[in-house]
Amino acid sequence: MSAFTDKMFASARTSTNGMVTGEPHDPVRRSWREVHERARRIAGGLAAAGVGPGDAVAVLAGAPEEIAPTAQALWMRGASLTMLHQPTPRSDLALWAEETASVIKLIDARAVVLSEPFMAAAPVLEQLGITVVTVGDLLAAEPIDPVPTADDDVALMQLTSGSTGSPKAVHITHGNVVSNAEAMFSAADYRLESDVIVSWLPLFHDMGMTGFLTVPMYFGAELVKVTPLDFLGDILLWPRLIDKYRGTMTAAPNFAWALLAKRLRRQAVPGEFDLSTLRFALSGAEQVDPAAVEDLCDAGATFGLDPGAILPAYGMAETTVAVSFSALGAGLSTDEVDADLLSAFDRAIPANTGRTRRLACLGPPLGDMEARVVNADAVVLGARAVGVIQVRGSSLTPGYTTMAGFRPAPDEWGWYDTGDLGYLTEDGRIVLCGRVKDVIIMAGRNIYPTDVERAAARVNGIRPGCVVAVRLNAGHPRETFAVVVEASGWEDHAEVRRIEHEVAHAVVAEVDLRPRKVSVVAPGTIPKTPSGKPRRGLATALVA
Repeated sequence: MSAFTDKMFASARTSTNGMVTGEPHDPVRRSWREVHERARRIAGGLAAAGVGPGDAVAVLAGAPEEIAPTAQALWMRGASLTMLHQPTPRSDLALWAEETASVIKLIDARAVVLSEPFMAAAPVLEQLGITVVTVGDLLAAEPIDPVPTADDDVALMQLTSGSTGSPKAVHITHGNVVSNAEAMFSAADYRLESDVIVSWLPLFHDMGMTGFLTVPMYFGAELVKVTPLDFLGDILLWPRLIDKYRGTMTAAPNFAWALLAKRLRRQAVPGEFDLSTLRFALSGAEQVDPAAVEDLCDAGATFGLDPGAILPAYGMAETTVAVSFSALGAGLSTDEVDADLLSAFDRAIPANTGRTRRLACLGPPLGDMEARVVNADAVVLGARAVGVIQVRGSSLTPGYTTMAGFRPAPDEWGWYDTGDLGYLTEDGRIVLCGRVKDVIIMAGRNIYPTDVERAAARVNGIRPGCVVAVRLNAGHPRETFAVVVEASGWEDHAEVRRIEHEVAHAVVAEVDLRPRKVSVVAPGTIPKTPSGKPRRGLATALVA
């Protein structure tokens, strides 16, 4: 057996912990042994369907209590798992079906495992000649034992997000998972006997599927798992579950923490929740906004939230999940630098006067992970010089499946170009500035879209997480930018004019440049990846 499957199955036999699902209406707790026994039956059904070592299988299901044993069953069969992106109520179903068919073809799926609420997709998939099996039918099979696996077997093919081009799937091996899992839990000082993980993160995203289902299942951790729809339907369900189960560990992207802070202020009654048990509240998956973290700490203080529990982090699917964690128990640490020197000379010089920019420190690399920063000529830069972040280590993917075949991810020396711009502090902590492809270049300065978006988001009436800055005339001497915001008052002419004026003013105050246009659009209009990140390239079409 691979170290991954060996430990996972051992945890199922020995751990007294398990997984709670079904909150808030019908909570059920299953031990990891019970999850494993269900996985053995699903594995029997997969074997009958012809799924075996090396096969790729796609899964489209909504319930964590079905996804967990299905994933484990696939690894028992020596197969790889790809979680298909799930349509939302606002999805264009025709486009979703087209993209899903492309993904199934991309990974050469041996079968697709379906369950509610996506059973209506079965006829569409069957028309494509795809073998479709349901979780219910698989569970009716006779249980079987696992087949042998190896550390370099592919465990997951994680679909990437953010690209408007052809899809690609990141290969995550059994060995990759073990390396990243062990490094993360060491950095988190994980305590098997007392820690309780609470998560609503989507299982088609790497932080949700790998970080907050696969890894807890590998260790046999106590896990409370609900769905993103549960969370979005009631933001306060999250703190309610932390309180109910005495949760000690959780995680979310920056926008979700901002939503929580807003709801705690507007809807929660002081003392309604006890968040004092949290000791590990990771902020990752998108750039961490120091102001949002501080707002959360302020809003959470009434409910016992320890500011030291907040843990800014950096990661990506290509490194399995995590690259770096900030120091456990230290809370938010920021680097305040001269904004003009940063944008004009790509140097992060500490400053506390004049125009400054505060950036979250994301900690040193985990485990054997290494990080360095290079310029456009691939020259390695020193501390505080801004360039492209590169990483290497044993949790780094070997490569991608693309429409043109397999493509290696690391170069010949093992380094992977992340496409992220940032720098290293003198003590080796990673600081992220933005994405190379998104940087707006005006008057010889680099303007980071996240700075523009955070400034605009502070304007009253704009929906949290629903702001996007886009490049106009990219690469042209007259390159500029626009800002698109979602607001419930998008049909009120006076309200639109107010928002346009205040957004332009806020952006000028932040970056000293005026957007060419501010577009106010209806809620749900800004195109996003399945993980909730704005698709800046597609959003350009919204600039009226």
